[in-house]
Amino acid sequence: MTTAPNFLFVMSDDHACHAISAYGSVLNRTPHLDRLAAEGMRFDSAFCTNSICAPSRAAILTGTYNHRNGVTTLDTPLDNQLWTFPQALQAAGYQTALFGKWHLGHGPANDPAGFDTWRVLPGQGHYHNPVFLEADGLVIERGGYVTDLLTEDCIDYLEGRDRSQPFALFCHHKAPHRSWEPASRHFNLYDDIEMPYPATFTDDLEGRAEVVQAVKMRMMDLDPIVDLKSSVPPGLTQDEEIRWRYQRYIKDYLRVVAAIDDSTGRLLDFLERDGIADNTVVIYTSDQGFFLGDHGWFDKRLMYEESLAMPLLVRYPKLVAPDSVCDDIVVNVDFAPTILELAGIEPPDDLQGMSVVPLMVGDRPEQWQDSMYYRYWMHNDPSHSCPAHFGIRSRTHKLICYYNEPLSQPGARGPANLVEWELFDLVADEHEVDNLIGTNEGRQLAAELYQELLAHRRRVGDIDETMDLTPPLPD
Repeated sequence: MTTAPNFLFVMSDDHACHAISAYGSVLNRTPHLDRLAAEGMRFDSAFCTNSICAPSRAAILTGTYNHRNGVTTLDTPLDNQLWTFPQALQAAGYQTALFGKWHLGHGPANDPAGFDTWRVLPGQGHYHNPVFLEADGLVIERGGYVTDLLTEDCIDYLEGRDRSQPFALFCHHKAPHRSWEPASRHFNLYDDIEMPYPATFTDDLEGRAEVVQAVKMRMMDLDPIVDLKSSVPPGLTQDEEIRWRYQRYIKDYLRVVAAIDDSTGRLLDFLERDGIADNTVVIYTSDQGFFLGDHGWFDKRLMYEESLAMPLLVRYPKLVAPDSVCDDIVVNVDFAPTILELAGIEPPDDLQGMSVVPLMVGDRPEQWQDSMYYRYWMHNDPSHSCPAHFGIRSRTHKLICYYNEPLSQPGARGPANLVEWELFDLVADEHEVDNLIGTNEGRQLAAELYQELLAHRRRVGDIDETMDLTPPLPD
């Protein structure tokens, strides 16, 4: 029997922290994810470096920022010749398998690499009766619900594995990505409940950047047929329709989360039955967060907290104390060096993340990061009109620059070539509704944060020194 740790890496898609009861959700209960938190560590300040599916997944796999790995948008696939941590695990003798969402391109140059076995959804995949792609080029359609099928694939793999070698199993859920189609057992979940509305549900976005006010992520931008599965009832006022849309959206979102929680429980139960729970590192995360009506929005992309924050739960009984919490800043490029250290594998010198293993044992390194760098590249995508931006998030403040590349999409909204800034005090203004950039005090603080932002951009190599993007100076 091997003594090297096994890895079970479970990643959902668009699962917001505030839809997990271990993170304080007021909307739903997630008992199996809560069990994982109670038996391990909950990270309260884990963030993505680009809040969109493919770029975040590339950052996780490669341990590098998107300007380095090349996956800056949904349309830029991952070159499978690049180093990834599953390849390092495989080379070190780990059995590796991936089931679920890939979303990093398909074909000889982009199919998953570093996995002995893989079965993935093409593109976003379907919730019901999904099609899967396999390494030998086989395309199969399977009857059933996607979350359950992936769970069964993972359990079947674990039952048939070589028990003399450690494993690294990746369970990548489609849910809770749009269009939120529940399993039949959850069709009527929450039917008799009116879900509470977020504190910022009626946020009019006054004082925020013009390009933020122009994004197409409000409740009225949801497609009532595709996303809400029914037409809007006649006779509603606009306010009534907005609330109707929210109730339909949030309930289906939470229904597909319920299936993920079920899946997590099944996987944890298998590890217990098989006697390998103590020697298996279980990681639960999502590729980014999601707006659950916060600021009146759905989707992600923006550097606001609900979109930026990732759930991160880690259980490893040999190392991590139960019911522990870490509030130090962790980013998705830190995942690769962390897993390699736990596996006893030396990471490449050019990784841009840091291992969080010291944080897992409560030993915060003196030079640990007190801020993180973010960049979203998909300027004015036709679906959401979200602006390109970068920024810095410290433990207490956030500075965002909307540098607004020229508009390239027909019909896109928002000003072209306009640089705008937002500054938030995350202690005094946890909901990010008061943009301080226009105040003299805010401008002074922005000037200081800007220097830290420049240092981040230079450190990771993502900067054009010719761009004049200085925030407004104090009077």
